[in-house]
Amino acid sequence: MLLWSLLLALAPVGVHSDWLSISLPHHAYEGDHVTISCTGEKNHDIRRLKYFKDGSHITTYRSASSYTISNARFSDSGSYFCKADRKLFLFVDVTEETRHVWLDIRELFPAPGLTVSSLHPIEGRSMTLSCNTWLPSDRATTQLRYSFFKDGHALQAGGSSPTFTISAIWKEDSGNYWCEAMTASHSVSKQSRRSYIDVERIPVSQVSMEIQSPRGCGVEGQTLVLVCSVAKGTGLIIYSWHREDTEESVGRKSQRSQRVELEITTVRESHAGGYYCTADNSYGLVQSAVVNITVKVPVWHPLLSISVPGVLPFIGDVVELQCEDKRASPPVLYRFYHENITLGNISTPSGGKASFKLTLTAGHSGNYSCVADNGWGTKRSEVVLLIVTEPPPKVRLVNGPHRCEGRVEVEQEGRWGTVCDDGWDMKDVAVVCRELGCGAAKHTPIAMLYPPVVDEALPVLIQVALCNGTEKTLAECDQVETFDCGHDEDAGAVCEVVLPSIS
Repeated sequence: MLLWSLLLALAPVGVHSDWLSISLPHHAYEGDHVTISCTGEKNHDIRRLKYFKDGSHITTYRSASSYTISNARFSDSGSYFCKADRKLFLFVDVTEETRHVWLDIRELFPAPGLTVSSLHPIEGRSMTLSCNTWLPSDRATTQLRYSFFKDGHALQAGGSSPTFTISAIWKEDSGNYWCEAMTASHSVSKQSRRSYIDVERIPVSQVSMEIQSPRGCGVEGQTLVLVCSVAKGTGLIIYSWHREDTEESVGRKSQRSQRVELEITTVRESHAGGYYCTADNSYGLVQSAVVNITVKVPVWHPLLSISVPGVLPFIGDVVELQCEDKRASPPVLYRFYHENITLGNISTPSGGKASFKLTLTAGHSGNYSCVADNGWGTKRSEVVLLIVTEPPPKVRLVNGPHRCEGRVEVEQEGRWGTVCDDGWDMKDVAVVCRELGCGAAKHTPIAMLYPPVVDEALPVLIQVALCNGTEKTLAECDQVETFDCGHDEDAGAVCEVVLPSIS
């Protein structure tokens, strides 16, 4: 019992010795991984190892182990030392204590400062945010990530650039902005102070309206663009287009633009009239001047008609070609064609229709058409076929044995009558035979030879025919206009009969 007490008395307690040592860096940066290691000459002799900071016990291990600070903070700065209980001999333990070593945790980077290109930016312009901080020279290669926030919402998260640009900022983007700088490992993160940014909105002014058309007007069936623009004005602008006469809204758009187009895809003549537009970006509605819009109607479907004196067109008739497009805007140029040959051009300054007169010949048979052109459209009419024939004879021989013999009757102004035999001779008969397509004249009989007796109601149309024998028709011969003949003096004619050829 005495020996045991003596051994206890002789055993050292808390001895500073070289048997136990402590190692740690003299300084580190916030966020670093710091290892504090206490070791003995024979670590297997350590029964218990304690770590202390600023005199306070922080952890205990049952064997030799290192103490790790995984994410250093300023609060980890301080004086560190260790105590180890080791077996001396038999049941005697001795406590060893290391020297005190100071650990200094330094700032990796200061809290960033947010700078803004303008605290009062104008709507629609760009704005650049900068997150400014710096690293110590011995940590200059540390990678930082930057995030930017507005009113609690991330604008950009974890970017490598310390700047962030908003290409176009608007009134509703006003608010509190700040940034955050963070190491790539997320071990250190710091935020800037909040900065309030007030975005300025410029009221709309000098509203104007114009039409977008190559010819300065609307063309029926085509597209018309109404352009509303403002000289000044930012933000979301509400544009509206109206007719002046009814104040009816014809379109409405909301855009962040100082120039907006409204497209009328299919213009009608009814769209003509005065128009204006308005613009408002919440500071009050501003109206443009009235713009008068005219709508031109292009040529659509010209119609060709041909008027003839009688039922059928004959050689020598004067026909009238009429071309018309009822809706085309004036002036209209009409061109008349026979087949592909131009007959003539007629311009109508007030629109409507145009007429062209033509004296028919045998070569005028064929297809006719017209073209209408008013500068906004050119169209050709449908083809009209005209067949020109020889006019029927205006003389006939009736009540004879064949068509080349009988009483002479002539047609004037749509009525038939007889010819008096005063001065009637072979020259006159020769003309009749030629007009009827018969052979040579043979003699001049009296009409009484060809019963029945002529109706007394049939007039005597020619008193005396003064033919020289070369005329093509009896109507071409000179005549005596005094009438004193009765039907008992009606003339007759006999011609040779010409038989039709057999092919």
